Amino acid sequence: MIAVRSGGMITILSALVSVLSFRFRSRPSLELELVALRHQLIVLRRQRPRRLRLHSADRLLWVCLYRVWPRVLGALVLVKPATVVKWHRQGFRIYWRWRSRCPGRPKTSAEIRALIRQMSRANPLWGAPRIHGELLKLGIDVSQATVGRHLPRRPKAPSPTWRSFLRNHMTVIAAVDMFMVATVTFKLLYAVIVLSHHRRRVIHFEVTQNPTQAWLARQITEAFPWDTAPRYLLRDRDTSYGICFQNRTRAMGIEEVLTAPRSPWQNPYVERIVGSIRRDCLDHVIIFNETHLRRVLSCYFRERNASVAK
Repeated sequence: MIAVRSGGMITILSALVSVLSFRFRSRPSLELELVALRHQLIVLRRQRPRRLRLHSADRLLWVCLYRVWPRVLGALVLVKPATVVKWHRQGFRIYWRWRSRCPGRPKTSAEIRALIRQMSRANPLWGAPRIHGELLKLGIDVSQATVGRHLPRRPKAPSPTWRSFLRNHMTVIAAVDMFMVATVTFKLLYAVIVLSHHRRRVIHFEVTQNPTQAWLARQITEAFPWDTAPRYLLRDRDTSYGICFQNRTRAMGIEEVLTAPRSPWQNPYVERIVGSIRRDCLDHVIIFNETHLRRVLSCYFRERNASVAK
């Protein structure tokens, strides 16, 4: 280390002596010497020697020359000009790090850090602003940023999947839909079914030739006693569900959820029930009248609900 320092001082002193000697020399001699030095550097660079070992004094000298005369970068051969600029920036950072060596903020005591963690664990819903306010009430003067920095890390609560979300809300959702059945005399009968999403049970059905608003409203009343009405009722935009039907559901505390126009897939459970009724039952039976259709559907739903309950 002592040898390196002595070598660096010798380099600086020799440079100062060279600068002083330049004052007493003629300009042609200086130019010739400069040509000779540049030629030697070119030869040295052409031979491509191993990587040169540079001392701190060498770097300091070139940086000082760059500060005094920035055009010195054009005369450098042993190192790239960008290297000298990088050394200058590193020296600038070291200088200001030395100038800014103040102690900074006082460290938060271990008791306050433990108190912040204890309050956070005891009150999981409290964030940094709430805990900061409580600490100020206790006379502990710390910033909100300090409180947030010492809060314990908590893993985020996993978000439930859509399957879990729908399963948790199935008990408060019901669906209603109507379908047509042609009799042996080509008359059209209308059947309405009310399906509970929980266990997908058909809790009510009825048959008529004229599905009026009052008749549909009465079916909702018969399907749900006043203390068992669901929270939501999913249906399509059929005009048969008129003002009378809407007033009845509103009076029972049921919120209607309407599907988009021509979007039966938005009410999939009841649409699948209607398809199963046609494929498994009505496609194999000729219906004579309302009584016959009511009897057939009653037998079908009895068997189906029994299989669902197992």
